[in-house]
Formats: sequence, C-alpha cells, structure tokens
Amino acid sequence: MTEAVAADPILDTDFIKEMARQMRALDTYGTYQGWSVEKILDPYIMTKERKAEIPLVGDPDDTTIARVKAFYNAISVLIEKECKLLAVPLVHLTHEGFGRALITVGKLVAVDRTLRDVHRFGFASLSKMKDEADKILGIAIERIGQYPDVAGL
Repeated sequence: MTEAVAADPILDTDFIKEMARQMRALDTYGTYQGWSVEKILDPYIMTKERKAEIPLVGDPDDTTIARVKAFYNAISVLIEKECKLLAVPLVHLTHEGFGRALITVGKLVAVDRTLRDVHRFGFASLSKMKDEADKILGIAIERIGQYPDVAGL
C-alpha cells in the first residue's frame, strides 16, 4: 500500500469502516484475511471499463446480491448509531435484479429505494459510494426526526 492510499481520509470514515466490517462478515472462508480495505471494497468500484465488460441485461449472482445487502446493512448500522433505535434492512430482489431496499425503524420506513440492474451495482469511486450512503443516511435521519413516535414503536 502506498503512502498516498494509506493517507486517504475516506478510509477513516465510519461508513467505510462499517462497509469493510460488513464485507468481512460475509467472508466465511477467511479469504479477506490480511487484505486491505481498498481491496475488500474494490468490487463496489464500477469504473467505465468495468461497466463496459458487464452486459446491459443480466441476472445478478449471489455475490453481487450479498454486496448490495452489505451496503444497506452498513447504512442501517449508521442509523442505529445516530438515533439509538433498531434499524432493520430488507433487500428484496427478483432473479432479474430488480427490487427494493427498505430500512425500517420501529414502524417507520426510513429508507425506500428502488433497485434496478443490480448485476451492475457499484459506484465510480469509494468517495461516490460514501456520498450516496450519506445522502440515504441524511434522508433517513430526517424522517426519523419528523416521526419520532412512529420510529420509537
């Protein structure tokens, strides 16, 4: 690992740390043992070249579905840290890669995202992934603040 990569401040953010934790939790065979955070999160980086290699229409494999679930699990953990209430993620996908991601807090649906083309799920960079997660997290926290009675059930 170069010094420039090691000094990248995004690696010290709560979201990136939680994403690495979520991905390591999926690693039942210890494959990620000794891997850097960048290498573990590399499958989330969908450059133009990588997208060009993936067909426009396709079915997501189990690994890709697990990565999508890990993304929303990480957001759920951050919601719990922020508001001290249990956040439950639910990702439901068809075999074709279409579906929904929900995160409920109490009886409140704090996050409701439509998912399309999950076989191409990814972000241009770790920074873009964190920005998207921050946007979702901000909306969820705002909703919980608007409806605290429903979220507290």
